[in-house]
Amino acid sequence: MLISNDLHKLFRVLPHSIRNSLENHPNQNNLVEVIMDLGRRPEARFFDYPEYISPRIVSWQDLEYSIQKVGNFSGDNRAGIETTLHRISAIKNRKGNIIGLTCRVGRAVLGTMSIARDLLESRRSILLLGKPGIGKTTAIREMSRILADELYRRVIIIDTSNEIAGDGDVCHSAIGKARRMQVSHPDLQHQVMIEAVENHMPEVIIVDEIGTELEALAARTIAERGVQLVGTAHGHYLDSLIKNPTLADLVGGIQYVTLGDEEAKRRNTQKSIIERKGPATFNIAVEMQKRDNWLVHEAVEHSVDRILDGQLLYLQNRYTTPEGKIHIKHIEFSEEFTHTISLQQKSLTQPNDLVQPKQDLSSEENSSKSLPKHSKDSRIYVYPYAISYQQIQKAIEVLNLPVEITRDIHRCNHILTLKAQIKRGNKLITIANEKRINIQTIQNTTTPQIIRALRHLFKSDFHRSHQAANDDNLLNALFIGSNNDQIEAIEETKLAIKNIVIPKRQTVELLPRKASIRKVQHELVSKYQMKARSFGKEPYRKLRIYT
Repeated sequence: MLISNDLHKLFRVLPHSIRNSLENHPNQNNLVEVIMDLGRRPEARFFDYPEYISPRIVSWQDLEYSIQKVGNFSGDNRAGIETTLHRISAIKNRKGNIIGLTCRVGRAVLGTMSIARDLLESRRSILLLGKPGIGKTTAIREMSRILADELYRRVIIIDTSNEIAGDGDVCHSAIGKARRMQVSHPDLQHQVMIEAVENHMPEVIIVDEIGTELEALAARTIAERGVQLVGTAHGHYLDSLIKNPTLADLVGGIQYVTLGDEEAKRRNTQKSIIERKGPATFNIAVEMQKRDNWLVHEAVEHSVDRILDGQLLYLQNRYTTPEGKIHIKHIEFSEEFTHTISLQQKSLTQPNDLVQPKQDLSSEENSSKSLPKHSKDSRIYVYPYAISYQQIQKAIEVLNLPVEITRDIHRCNHILTLKAQIKRGNKLITIANEKRINIQTIQNTTTPQIIRALRHLFKSDFHRSHQAANDDNLLNALFIGSNNDQIEAIEETKLAIKNIVIPKRQTVELLPRKASIRKVQHELVSKYQMKARSFGKEPYRKLRIYT
């Protein structure tokens, strides 16, 4: 990794008192920006902490000295230092006088894009998301160099603030053979984007900070013409971009749809739902958690659909270790974006087993690892209300939990009931509040719902504790309360996994099923520790099981 920062050129535009402090500072290589506000002490901000660098307060003369050393400020109050990547941003008062400066260090970090090399080679459009200062501009600068110098593509950079290729008419060497088009005014960025495609026949367009509706529309126009787009936008998660009405079109946009009674019943949803409006402008989205830690959405349209459906996302977590090695993991990300659960704890560079070996739950050692430890005196008692005792007992046997069903509500630790039974003034709620008993609700009385509720109560990882030896018990549990269509779907799923997916290592598509039946199929697939996704539109939506 090679870092070019030209710090000495940035120090030249600073007043002498500030310059001397920074030139002798031991941590100058980690400098992010220098803040000069009128009437305050100058401040240096590093990656991990801020620090005052002079006891003197900033005066008008200090600001004027720095302003004279840099070029003219553009319409977005930015200026630069010629042949460097540094950026000088101004804060003005109501009269238009500059009362503050932010001198941001620009760095060319070469040799760091191995983490995304395969994404660039795919020729698909890439959108980088992340909070300000996390390194989006540095990343696309290095991407433009790789695309132009190593992949031999015709690359045009739309450099609105001269931040990617540096200030002045001569481009910085950090962009390689890529060409740069400057923008006379920030409001005209979308016009220059279209002009680049029409006049210069690029294969790749690089755009930094897509932030207006016109720029989003121009990006869509470019993508529809078959040009690869690499751009950035402010937004910590893909979810925040969906909720932004200005930029939502980058990921397909959203619209409210009113379903008919039959369609809503078939989908088991409300009549008014939110759906993706159209195809996404960008095929891949990258959420930059840190400079060396990325979450990658390999299919933006699919991720948006799952977010709108309230489902979990299947992402790639790419990160660089302190030794410089790149690791890629598949993770499951919650739609609330509150936490991640690792699905595969090993790098893709290691052997990838299709099916994790199942433990033998018959042994005490493995049972103690997969289930919470409970002594005989700490058994859990569940009081079922409006739910079949037989179904709960069957679920308990499948999970092998130390739980007993009790008919005495005053003896129980938990109450398991239907969500529809919880109403204001209900005697059940009154007793539960008085006795401080936890109430666990489920939507309906299917066995998978009951299993999920019990698993939640005990915080047990059912995916790892379930075994091949329990397949028959699992199928019997799923068969309880199932109709002929559900039984047929379960048998189809089981045969596909055992006869095709596991022995032949092939992806299998099942027959189209209703949403309620697909849900049962998903439950069965997860017990084999495999992945499955639904594809197609109703009523032809079907399950695809992956190896």
